[in-house]
Amino acid sequence: MKKLTIAIDGPAGAGKSSVAKLLANKVGYLYIDTGAMYRAFTWAVLEKGVDISDEGAVKALVDTVDIRLEPMADLCRVYVGDTEVTDAIRTQRVSSHVSSVAALAVVRQKLVKLQKAMAKEGGVILDGRDIGTVVLPDADLKIFLTASVASRAQRRYLEVKAKGGTESYDAIAASIAARDDMDSHRQVSPLKKADDAVVVDNSDLDLQQTADVILGLMKERG
Repeated sequence: MKKLTIAIDGPAGAGKSSVAKLLANKVGYLYIDTGAMYRAFTWAVLEKGVDISDEGAVKALVDTVDIRLEPMADLCRVYVGDTEVTDAIRTQRVSSHVSSVAALAVVRQKLVKLQKAMAKEGGVILDGRDIGTVVLPDADLKIFLTASVASRAQRRYLEVKAKGGTESYDAIAASIAARDDMDSHRQVSPLKKADDAVVVDNSDLDLQQTADVILGLMKERG
C-alpha cells in the first residue's frame, strides 16, 4: 500500500487512540496522538494555575510551553518541557478541563500548526475531533469513529474499576454525554463528521474488529 494520511475523528471514549495505535503498529505508520497534545497543554494550564478566561495569560503559556511526543511501540510518550506527563494527562482532573481548554482558538491554532507539520510526509494516523475537517482536510482516508454513550461509558467504567477507581458508571455516562455536547457545540473547530468521512460505529465491536474494518478501508484506498 502507498503511505496514506489517515484522519480518525469521533466523540470521547470511542476508542480512537487505541485503534489508531494498533493500526499504526500493524502497518508501520507514525501515530500522532493529537488528544494527548491538548491534554498536555491542559495539564500545563492546571499546573501553572492559568485562568483560561484570561486570554493574555493563555497566549503567554501557548508561546512558551514545549509539548513533545515520542512515539513508542505501544504508546506515545508525552512531555511538557522536560517533564513526562504520559500518565498525568489521563487523570480525571485533566479530563474534566480539556474540552474547555481545547476550545480556545489560540490553543488550537498552535497545536493544529504543529500537527500539520508532523503529518506532512504521509504514512501517519492522527485522531481527534477535527482532524478530517480542519487539520487534514485532504487526508487520504477519513474515519468518523463512534459508539453509543452506554457502550463508551461501560468501557470507561471497566478501565476505572481495573485501576482501583471508584467513579460510578452513571457519573461516567453523564460526563461523556456532557463532553459530547460541549465538543459538538464549541465555536472553534467543533466535533463534526467530514462530508467524505466513513462512519464506523463500534458499539458492538472490540478493538481488533474495529481495526480490521479500518484496515479494510485502508487497503481499498491504497
